[in-house]
Amino acid sequence: MERRGKRRCPGPAAAALLLLGAVTMLGAKAAAGAGGRSLPQFSDDVPFRVNWPGIEFTLPTAGVLYKEDHYIIMTTSEKEKYKCILPMLASGNEEEEKDYKGPSPADLLEPLFKQSSCSYRIESYWTYEVCHGKHIRQYHEEKETGQKINIQEYFLGNMLHKSPILDPEQEEKENEKDSAKEIPMKNIEGQMTPYYPIGMGNGTPCTLRQNLPRSSSVMYVCHPEAKHEILSVAEVTTCEYEVVILTPLLCSHPKYRFRASPVNDIFCQSLPGAPLKPHNLQKLEQLEQEHQQQQEMMMKPPYRRGKEEEVNSAKEEKFSSFHKPVAVGTPHLLTVGTTHISKLTDDQLIKEFLSGSYCFHGGVGWWRYEFCYGKYVHQYHKDKDNAKTTIVVGTWNKEEHLQWAQKNVARAYHLKDDGLQTVKMVSHYYGNGDLCDLTDKPRQVTVKLKCKESDSPHAVTVYMLEPHSCQYVLGVESPVICKILDTADENGMLSVPS
Repeated sequence: MERRGKRRCPGPAAAALLLLGAVTMLGAKAAAGAGGRSLPQFSDDVPFRVNWPGIEFTLPTAGVLYKEDHYIIMTTSEKEKYKCILPMLASGNEEEEKDYKGPSPADLLEPLFKQSSCSYRIESYWTYEVCHGKHIRQYHEEKETGQKINIQEYFLGNMLHKSPILDPEQEEKENEKDSAKEIPMKNIEGQMTPYYPIGMGNGTPCTLRQNLPRSSSVMYVCHPEAKHEILSVAEVTTCEYEVVILTPLLCSHPKYRFRASPVNDIFCQSLPGAPLKPHNLQKLEQLEQEHQQQQEMMMKPPYRRGKEEEVNSAKEEKFSSFHKPVAVGTPHLLTVGTTHISKLTDDQLIKEFLSGSYCFHGGVGWWRYEFCYGKYVHQYHKDKDNAKTTIVVGTWNKEEHLQWAQKNVARAYHLKDDGLQTVKMVSHYYGNGDLCDLTDKPRQVTVKLKCKESDSPHAVTVYMLEPHSCQYVLGVESPVICKILDTADENGMLSVPS
């Protein structure tokens, strides 16, 4: 669901970044102040901060190197001119990297592949298995009472091929080629980090991509204290995955060592006729300050409240965040999303859910899912421009569900230790979704509402499976569901508890 609100003025940092953008564009052209030599282009991989120190200023002597003649002249849209001194970003480790004659990254990882070892990551629903140099598997085990274990699994990639054994001269030439290649970088938890990629393909066919096989890129990252654990699994595009593995094996290679990315300062001094800071930047900062003051005033109570009023106010604040679910846990799940919804009174929450006015959302990979009880199930993706691609997986029709319930189990029971029988799950049928290219039939989904106890009483986990082409199973698990399952009739229809 899209949320709309008042448009905020950009803060000082944003304004400075806009100016930095101007510096970046001018950087390729402005060589006059730098003795006629070209300046290196800025990269988003390296953070910068613009400062406005004034004329009386001494360059820092510690940290990043600065030189008086390493600058550009920046001109704003109002013809204000500034001399911006840039940091010298040459790496202090270049000599060590150049002189390195040790094993290649592939050689450093070879012991891991020879051991036939596997790493695992357990999420809310899926477990991920990376058997290094062999395959990547995503699976879920479900054990019914008195029955065998049912396994739902997908192979996200298999090792494409093994390199033939090279003679020493060929191996040395290959190592020289590898050392000459530019090391790929990835933003991992806010830091640009070098990694060694290994491609895996020939995975389980993907029905959303005309049965093309799933594939993955395994990114090995240096971490001195790691034990080859899986840091993250992400579906970067439909049925294509990125898996990040932390390993100490790469740390002996200077090009793969982790390095912190400090913020690099740019010092812009005003030239004659220009203010200390650009006029437009000052206006933006003033607007930002006024906006913050208004926000603070809105948050302050107009009078002193009693305890009862403070409790009511707290409830109102919780209600205001009711339609703003916050994802918790790892942000790299493939199809599972756990959401913490408002700690509103259970009665009102249940009424909102059963009326279809509050929808559950799940999934934090490429595809996300929206379930509105008694209305529809959508699968959608939002790109960077906030454009939304939506697939209607199924829509609610009570008559169709009742027909489905005559042939399928709509209400399942669980026998407790004390001999009492309670409802553990209800299933609802949603049909008439978008037409499926593979089957030439409308998509359909069975929604399984399950009771799941949790330390967080208002957590909701939503996941989706596709056991057959364009026939889906949507699992919704929450302590909230536990409170309404016993109201289910023989057709699985739920109602507000009395």
